[in-house]
Amino acid sequence: MYMVSLKQAAGIGMEEMNSLDTITAELLKFIQLKNQRLYMHSLQVANYSVSIAAKQALPKSEIEQIKHAALLHDVGLLFVSNTLLAKIPYLNRRENAQYKRHAAAGGNMLENIPCCQDIVPYIRYHHERWDGSGFPKHLRGANIPFGARIIAVADYYDRIINPSTELWAKTKQQAVRELFSASGILFDPEVVKAFIETLGQL
Repeated sequence: MYMVSLKQAAGIGMEEMNSLDTITAELLKFIQLKNQRLYMHSLQVANYSVSIAAKQALPKSEIEQIKHAALLHDVGLLFVSNTLLAKIPYLNRRENAQYKRHAAAGGNMLENIPCCQDIVPYIRYHHERWDGSGFPKHLRGANIPFGARIIAVADYYDRIINPSTELWAKTKQQAVRELFSASGILFDPEVVKAFIETLGQL
């Protein structure tokens, strides 16, 4: 239903709907219309994720997939109110349950589109954690798709330095220290190491 409205609003045909570039661009328009801060976060997470993937010397095709997944990692938040988004991370139990549905919702939105098959796991599992404490499936360690592990680190870092409430923003140095502390617990240590190296912190 959502993808039908997307086609109608964007005026694109079925052939174009099979282009990952087109799908990403059109969904980003919806994200920008909904919430400018969320849109900027999506762009920044994609920049960080591509830097990490390149540092890991991944194939160009995989880097491209990670870029698209990072741009759309929060597409499931289209169904969450801006009022709730502005409260993150200070959510009550009901709000937190609603928020936690966005990763799976984003994957579900795209899972039946042929060109999106490779990026769906990265979107669906970008909130999984190295120790199994994440969501939606409590995946652990290497069971988490590598692209999702990369996006998780990039997402966490950007939310620390650009939170929904600016009063809680931390410096890059504080954010790097938090990533170090979470390495091997919440995040893949090799991904954390690669990211910090790209930031020029090592």
